[in-house]
Amino acid sequence: SSLLAMSPSVLFAWIVPGLLLAAEAQTAAPYPCALRSNTSCDECLKNVTCLWCEPTSQCVDYPAGNILPPSSLCPLNDARWGVCWVNFQILIITMAVLAGVLIVSILVCCFCCCKCERIGLALFSAVYHFVCFSPNRRTEMQLRHDEIRQKYGLAKKNPYARMDDQ
Repeated sequence: SSLLAMSPSVLFAWIVPGLLLAAEAQTAAPYPCALRSNTSCDECLKNVTCLWCEPTSQCVDYPAGNILPPSSLCPLNDARWGVCWVNFQILIITMAVLAGVLIVSILVCCFCCCKCERIGLALFSAVYHFVCFSPNRRTEMQLRHDEIRQKYGLAKKNPYARMDDQ
């Protein structure tokens, strides 16, 4: 139960190296798994094809046709494979969380890259139009303002004079 209270990253940091070390240490031993029943979990799991069931102390061949061992063989929270201190239930939950985090991270990265590329293009386009067409736009705006001022009699002879000093 203390393993279930740990965060997924802590579990991952403990489980993966343990599985790698166990897989490295394991060899395909010539003995059948059933001969290691009623011994110990460590003895059983020396053979990579064996599955240890904790409450019954049975060492059985891992059902290669199934991804997970059926509950009739051994309940998931009591089944051990690879290392003795990790049960299948914790392993499944941890791997599911890590897979979910990985998928969400990839989607966020893809979204950010695509969005940033579009933002970059839009920013480049805005800067280009501002730099290239700014003098023309400023002149056009000034002419329009002057026409409006003349239309309403607000045109000044001296552009630096105050409006009420005309």
